[in-house]
Amino acid sequence: MTDLSKYRNIGIFAHVDAGKTTSTERILKLTGKIHKIGDTHDGSTTTDFMEQEAERGITIQSAATTCFWNDHRLNIIDTPGHVDFTIEVYRSLKVLDGGIGVFCGSGGVEPQSETNWRYADESHVSRLIFVNKLDRMGADFFKVVDQVQNVLGATPLVMTLPIGIEDDFCGVVDVLSQKAYIWDDSGLPENYSVEDIPADLVDQAAEYREMLIETAVEQDDELMMAYMEGEEPSLEDIKRCIRKGTRDLAFFPTYCGSAYKNKGIQLILDAVVDYLPSPTEVDPQPLTNPDTGEATGEFATVSADEPLKALAFKIMDDRFGALTFIRIYAGKMKKGDTILNSATGKTERIGRMVEMHANDRNEIDSAQAGDIIAVVGMKNVKTGHTLCDPKHEVTLEPMIFPEPVISIAVKPKDKNGSEKMGIAIGKMVAEDPSFQVETDEDSGETILKGMGELHLDIKVDILKRTYGVELEVGAPQVAYRETITQAIEDSYTHKKQSGGSGQFGKIDYRIRPGEQGSGFTFKSTVVGGNVPKEFWPAVEKGFASMMDHGVLAGFPTLDVEVELFDGGFHAVDSSAIAYEIAAKGAFRQSMPKAGAQLLEPIMKVDVFTPEDHVGDVIGDLNRRRGMIKDQQAGTTGVRIKGDVPLSEMFGYIGTLRTMTSGRGQFSMEFSHYNPCPNNVAEQVIAEVKERNAKK
Repeated sequence: MTDLSKYRNIGIFAHVDAGKTTSTERILKLTGKIHKIGDTHDGSTTTDFMEQEAERGITIQSAATTCFWNDHRLNIIDTPGHVDFTIEVYRSLKVLDGGIGVFCGSGGVEPQSETNWRYADESHVSRLIFVNKLDRMGADFFKVVDQVQNVLGATPLVMTLPIGIEDDFCGVVDVLSQKAYIWDDSGLPENYSVEDIPADLVDQAAEYREMLIETAVEQDDELMMAYMEGEEPSLEDIKRCIRKGTRDLAFFPTYCGSAYKNKGIQLILDAVVDYLPSPTEVDPQPLTNPDTGEATGEFATVSADEPLKALAFKIMDDRFGALTFIRIYAGKMKKGDTILNSATGKTERIGRMVEMHANDRNEIDSAQAGDIIAVVGMKNVKTGHTLCDPKHEVTLEPMIFPEPVISIAVKPKDKNGSEKMGIAIGKMVAEDPSFQVETDEDSGETILKGMGELHLDIKVDILKRTYGVELEVGAPQVAYRETITQAIEDSYTHKKQSGGSGQFGKIDYRIRPGEQGSGFTFKSTVVGGNVPKEFWPAVEKGFASMMDHGVLAGFPTLDVEVELFDGGFHAVDSSAIAYEIAAKGAFRQSMPKAGAQLLEPIMKVDVFTPEDHVGDVIGDLNRRRGMIKDQQAGTTGVRIKGDVPLSEMFGYIGTLRTMTSGRGQFSMEFSHYNPCPNNVAEQVIAEVKERNAKK
């Protein structure tokens, strides 16, 4: 197959538990890709193939699969909903042309769906909306449509209406064709009949059709003028307008159904083919300058005739070796080709190429622009690297990953585990860029860093089961930071003259607090050559190297401005190393005087609770030093949004479940750093000193 207009690269994303994996499973069954439907409840789904996924009933890593519908090839990526694995959604959206946002009919627009929607907006990905689980208690299609407008600020274009609700949900009305699709009770997706609209829905269906056409024809001025003069556009014209509006993110075609009960999925597949863009219709990926990271103004045009341009967006280690998932934007890739990795400057030979179906694979010999494939056994490729034709070196826009906010110390239970753990962790870091590892030089402990408790919990589980490494796990540690609160002016002289050539460097400098988020900035205003220009970089390097270990408790220091304004030098004894040492000494001398302060990570917390427990939940969040920002009442409960320090949120899920009789849910993501209250800062500093003393 080479006709790119018949390709659809789509992702399925949503809040945890809205039914993404079940929807993917139904799509695979309908397209004939699988014959027996799996279920998240008993851990038998196709795309959740990790042991941890089957057990917990959640998706942890995005899985790719390919299927066909109406002669179109669909490359589908099922992504996780849990906030700790947001990176999987982010990197999948980066390489997709369209998506399906799944919302729960009773839960509506939940916290994680907001985050994913924001990511999709940033990546300019066209989307369909599927309101799922309409057979559930408390389901309300129109309430969810309202929330999409009010909470996400998006324009839903209602394409289907539900027939019946909750237990009586039996089918949908196709607004465009004004026909009802009714499924029987056999539970099979193909057992449906197309009938006339039930009498009680005729008026509503006509009203929504009018709204649909009015919104669609806004995409074409001529059609709009004709429509205002009373001329009904043809079905082809309406579909063409919907396709254009969907591509331009003007609106999002909205469907409803129940994936679990197999109702309404066909219409979504038709919509993917009819309205979501093919690889040639989306804006091409920008190319960047590898040194500065800035856009060059050129683009990777999607065409099989161009030189090769591809992006490695995921690395996965499995029983056959390392798999590198690649989206090809331009050109062709064949087995045996030599390609260039523009990030490392090294070439690699393409060995085995495979088309993925979750964790099964079909060997292929070649692939072309628009394809999403995996290559086995690439050596030096990491997530976000660009692969290109050695004669035409280019760099695609790279991916940006969030910084981890939580860490735990681990050590193997026995001696043999050390080597095994080192190899295993190396593979895991390559797979997941939001998972980081470092070794504490003083204690020799290995520190694992991640996006949340669940994230690290699953990493430890994978080490144990997949790699057979038993670990002793310490208590979670918060990633504190340090900064300063006062501006000071100071001077420092480094001199060492004891036989042979000496060392001399004198610097006069000002240190002041920087803008929030500015990191470390350095400037020199020295005039008259008191500190020669060639030594300024050494002073900057000296200060910068100390920023990783603050003076209070050794945490990295943020948002500090250093200005070098004067100093002194010695014609013989001054050297770059002398000024670097002087800057390090100056940091140690001046930072405590500049009102050093501890900062703690603040999390954006979103709690869902039944109404009877709102008071308890708010009281508990206040005790955790939380700031409540907003409350929204829904049909099944209340959502409370607030900012809470991460250090107070450990083990929160247990407390929340106890308070709400198991019905509460919450999600949190990193928001910003705030100064620590004195009593908390003193306790943290004391704990660090105690830990260091033990070492």
